[in-house]
Amino acid sequence: MSWAVANVCAERRFGSAARKQIIMFLADKASDDGSGIWCSKGTIQRHTELSESTVKRTIIDFLREGVLIETGRRQCKNGYTVIYRIVLERVAALEPTAEPEVETGVTVNPVQPEPGTGSTVNGVGGSRWTPNHPKTIHKPPTRRREAAEEVEDLEAEKILASYPEDRVRDRRTSLRLIAAAVKAGVEPDDLLQAVKAYAKEGEGYTRSKVCFSDNWFKMRRWEKGLVQIQADREKAREAEVKGRASLAEWIHERHPLCRHITNRQIEDLIASKLVTPEQVRAAGLQA
Repeated sequence: MSWAVANVCAERRFGSAARKQIIMFLADKASDDGSGIWCSKGTIQRHTELSESTVKRTIIDFLREGVLIETGRRQCKNGYTVIYRIVLERVAALEPTAEPEVETGVTVNPVQPEPGTGSTVNGVGGSRWTPNHPKTIHKPPTRRREAAEEVEDLEAEKILASYPEDRVRDRRTSLRLIAAAVKAGVEPDDLLQAVKAYAKEGEGYTRSKVCFSDNWFKMRRWEKGLVQIQADREKAREAEVKGRASLAEWIHERHPLCRHITNRQIEDLIASKLVTPEQVRAAGLQA
């Protein structure tokens, strides 16, 4: 049992009471580095008193989200039990449960006629007026910044509009999480495709089987879609490389099918140094 792992998990939001209950049970079985968790899904189900389907689905979700990873297997009377490790770095990146600290207190003279001058650095005093003071002169935002913010808002709205409409909840939080993902480096088009893929996947599901949008983005469940997008792109690149190699082979062998190669493909093959202009002309084509 590790109090350290239990404390890390207790201080983070996992999206639902069932998910929190399962991760806390697993944390109770972990070593201080999160490893060494070996207990069957049946054991988890008996101790948490959750349904077997909930336990299985949650474990799969944790594995997909990177909260859990499989580190091995342990033999048991029914075959084997999977050994898990809680990824503490991934858990620490989740939203904390603690409320932001708000300074409170009582002052002898709570009403101040004017703000303080602020701290000084190298003899330069702080602002004379508070931001909401009538005499404060605000600098207008630049057109470039306004345009960038407008584009970001439109992108976030477009992405959220692709989510199953009846499961959109807390639009402000959802849009904020989308903007945060884009700011962290996720391509807006990729995120949009991941949302569309999830929406299509859930078309045949009942309403209760589809996650609310704020939780979906909070748990970064779009990462599964990004992985699939990357895999599809890799396959497309491999197919393109294979196709180029086939065309180059036709030219080398002066195959009759060479006549179907377009000028653009020839230029691409020469640029890729798969063939030379001399080989192209020898095959009866024009370089």
